[in-house]
Amino acid sequence: MSQTRRIKCTVSYDGTNFFGFQKQVDKRTVQGEIEKCLSTIHKEPCKIVGSGRTDAQVHAYGQVFHFDTHLDIKEENWKNALNALLPNDIYIREVEKVDNEFHARYSVKKKEYRYYLTTAEYNPLRRNYISFLKQDVDIDKMREALKHFEGTHDFTSFTPTNNKVKDKVRTIYETHLNVHDKDLEFIFIGNGFLQYQVRIMMGLIIEIGLGKKEIELIDYLFEHHERFKAEYTAPPQGLYLWKVYY
Repeated sequence: MSQTRRIKCTVSYDGTNFFGFQKQVDKRTVQGEIEKCLSTIHKEPCKIVGSGRTDAQVHAYGQVFHFDTHLDIKEENWKNALNALLPNDIYIREVEKVDNEFHARYSVKKKEYRYYLTTAEYNPLRRNYISFLKQDVDIDKMREALKHFEGTHDFTSFTPTNNKVKDKVRTIYETHLNVHDKDLEFIFIGNGFLQYQVRIMMGLIIEIGLGKKEIELIDYLFEHHERFKAEYTAPPQGLYLWKVYY
């Protein structure tokens, strides 16, 4: 019997034409496309385990997954073989043979998400990769609001009310706001994120930047689980899973 090896892959994808990362019946997903290619190489079904899911139209620069194989193939050859078979909106950036104790999901130490927003004039060539705002925002207020999310908090107000995850406490270690002319880059690094959490946080930050909501609402929502007071969810096109730390 051949020895089983665990392979860790770092993958980038353009989420525009996907119904998210996680495999779904009769829908195009990142996991589905990757498993199709691996199954072709193995000549039998092959499953992958991702670090977590991303939603429809959300992008990734550094998503991570692992799979187990009995094939003895060099890392560079795995990368070349997969990229030759994958559609051009998915690209395997790195392949690494890892210890069988490694787990793409359970070994995660922290994750980094980035959100891109612009107040520049609408450009149809960028519509799938950045979120457009048609008016100027108060950058200082947005930067102050961003800092309120740092630390350990109950994020019940920042995920859909039907989210069945029981423990909604998460820690955000760092946040940053970088300004490049009219393009704004928001960075969130935390131990984990709930469904839609970054987009709902961004929705509130945008409303604060537009003067529609007050910064004090953030701390209020950590204490009072009133999802309806942070009703705006920022569009998926601006969101990127940037890096997974192990």
